[in-house]
This record gives sequence, structure tokens and C-alpha cells, in this order.
Amino acid sequence: MTATRPDQEQAASEPALADAAPIHPLPRHVAIIMDGNGRWARARNLPRQAGHRAGTENIRRIIEGFAEHGVEMITLYAFSTENWSRPPEEVDFLLNLIPEVLERETAKLHEKGARLRHLGRLDVLAPDIQRAVRDAIELTKNNTRITVNLAFNYGGRAEIVDAIRALLAEGVPAEAVTEEVVSAHLYTAGAPDPDLIIRTAGEMRLSNFLIWQAAYAEYYSTPVYWPDFGKDDVRAALLAYSRRKRRFGGLDPH
Repeated sequence: MTATRPDQEQAASEPALADAAPIHPLPRHVAIIMDGNGRWARARNLPRQAGHRAGTENIRRIIEGFAEHGVEMITLYAFSTENWSRPPEEVDFLLNLIPEVLERETAKLHEKGARLRHLGRLDVLAPDIQRAVRDAIELTKNNTRITVNLAFNYGGRAEIVDAIRALLAEGVPAEAVTEEVVSAHLYTAGAPDPDLIIRTAGEMRLSNFLIWQAAYAEYYSTPVYWPDFGKDDVRAALLAYSRRKRRFGGLDPH
């Protein structure tokens, strides 16, 4: 993964944070790997669960931050297919946290004009989780200010496998399989590919997140742990993106 070092990005953006001028160009779609909850808790001598709970309390603030800048869509990596390998007590805590967070936050996000969608394998989750997710989707389905994709029980490879299975089930002939056809069978069908992928807590890897869609995404890594990631950090990431030159495999015309 190619990305500017977090200290370089931060240093470049600090003088501009006080400047409220609109940022241009903006990414249409920002995807976030919300990392560092456990380390945030450990630094405060708290259990890991406290870090996960603190991370959920940050979500609405960040959604509002991107919406205020005019970003159309964000995708939040909440629980991966690999997270099932964590200790059972932590998995149970995370699974039980989702309905709680949706019950607490959905009405407020609805008032703010956010539309919620789910990415991942929903049908294998407990009925109460499925119901909470579907109720949130139904309530917010007509909102247009910002779309929030919740990637829960999501894995990039699993997504591609599911797309291939769907193509086979439909009897699509091999010669008819194109990139566009595959994209139309992904969980993100109809959504723009992410322009910017942010990872908190200083890590520099995708971790099986949107691996098809991220082919030409810009990457931004920050040392800030997810529970501490705030609106100034949103602006810093967007400013860093605005300075990138996106060539999509071509040459810079200037």
C-alpha cells in the first residue's frame, strides 16, 4: 500500500485546519478502517470492551463531519469476517453492541438525513441483529444527505466469492463476465468506488476491506486511535486527499 507517512500528512494539514474554506476536490466516497479501540483502552488501563464502546460513541460525530463537508457516502468497517477468530467473549460483546448502537443512533442519524445500508453476510447473524439492521435501513431509506454503509460481518474476499456464486447461479456465460458485471454483483452494487480510504491507529494495510473497489483509492493513515478521531481529523484527511493527483494509470497532463 502506498501512502504518505502520517506525520507528513498531519504536518501538511495543521496550518489549514483553522481555515474553514471549502475543500476541493472532495471524495464522493470515503471508507474508514476504524482501528485502535483496543490500544485506546489499554493506554487508559481499561478493558478492550471499553475501547469498542468508545469507538461507537464516535460514529455519529464522524458521519456528521463528513456530511458537513459534502461527502456523499462513507463506509465504516465495523466487524470483519476474520473478527470471528477473536476470543469468544469479545466477539459476543461486539455482536451485542450492534443492536444497541443502532437503537441509540438510528433516529438521530435519520434526523440528520443519513441513509444506512449494510455490507456483508447478514443472514448468518442472530435474528435480533438482522432485525435491528433491517429496521435501520427501512427507516432511513429515503434520506439523501449522506449514505452510510455499515460493513458488518464483511470481508472483501467473501464478497467476491458471493459475487461469483451469484453469477454462476444466474448462468452468466464466461464471455459475458466483465468488470462491470462483477461490480454489479458485489455488496456495493450501484455505489461509487471509494475515492479515499482512511485507517486510524497508524496501520498501513487494507485488512480484506473493499479489495475489489479500492483499486484506485487514495490511502490516508493517521496515528490517531479511532475513539479520538474527530472533526479536525476529518478535515485533515480531506485536505490531504485534495492535494493528491489521481491519474488512474494514466499520465499527469500537466
